[in-house]
Amino acid sequence: MAYNPDTDPRLDPRVKALLPLFAPMGAPRDVESREDMIAAANSPEALAAADLLRQITDGMDTDEVVPQDGLRVSTITIRSEPDGNQIPLQVIRPDDDRVLPCVYYIHGGGMATMSCTLGNYRAWGKILAHHGLVVVMPDFRNSVQPSTSGDLAPYPGGLNDCLSGLRYVHEHPSEFGVDASQITVAGESGGGNLTLAVGLRLQREGDLGLVKGFYALCPYIAGKYPREDLPSSIENNGIFLELHSNQTYMGYGPEAYENEDPEAWPLFAATEHVSGFPPTVISVNECDPLRDEGIAFYRLLLAAGVAARGRVVLGTMHATELIPIVCPEITASTARDLADFAVR
Repeated sequence: MAYNPDTDPRLDPRVKALLPLFAPMGAPRDVESREDMIAAANSPEALAAADLLRQITDGMDTDEVVPQDGLRVSTITIRSEPDGNQIPLQVIRPDDDRVLPCVYYIHGGGMATMSCTLGNYRAWGKILAHHGLVVVMPDFRNSVQPSTSGDLAPYPGGLNDCLSGLRYVHEHPSEFGVDASQITVAGESGGGNLTLAVGLRLQREGDLGLVKGFYALCPYIAGKYPREDLPSSIENNGIFLELHSNQTYMGYGPEAYENEDPEAWPLFAATEHVSGFPPTVISVNECDPLRDEGIAFYRLLLAAGVAARGRVVLGTMHATELIPIVCPEITASTARDLADFAVR
């Protein structure tokens, strides 16, 4: 039986009202290759849909949603290693010369699509910056549909870009007005994957000292669905996200999934991979198909002795906080929690 949000007592009524807008998208189908996904995602129809999404999200970056005064927004372009490609870093901070803690925020989109320059991310960055933070957002290479970086790359391209941007901020703090000892890495969905993957890479390379903490919202880290050990991937499938096809891992790199690479899909990580992590928050949404993989990673962190904290945001679908016009007080609450974590 198809999921009917009207009969789900868990969902906030404002979320229920939003869901029908996504119903026409339909369930994804299995694909033969990443190349097939790229072709479909860059068809005239798909690009028109992406342009419509940008127009819609532009309406979320207004004074009614978040005050625009008192902030400074800029973009710098850096070289990413080891590929030598160029990526933009969007910087949002209070319009003064204070040296402030930094939230290095990685946008969602399944590591495959979207951009930190979309209006909802600009608004989210401004909400965080109003808490006295410098927010730096890398527009890394997506795997299927280009961001403003202009290039595509499967795993580990996007991860390498995120790491390169983080290292740049750490090595050039005066360029951003950042306290290099106070950098928190955060992100939602695919950005939550990349947040935790950054931690796993830094741990493997002995560089966890670059980061004060990690804050992953609704992380997309299992890669393949449905999974009976993750009940939310079954009971919540169809609430905003449809996960039951091979597209969930095919675009980012099927070889990495088959090799059980935790830096591509962090749910493959074991306690030795996360040992020594700095304080980490895992925040999940009650009615999200991804809820239980985030909880599983939280429990892995506890088993490894990490100072971990978990949050379950009741009544919400996947990444509700990143759509600030839906439940603004929930967006504000999560932003305040992230900011408190970053500055404490």
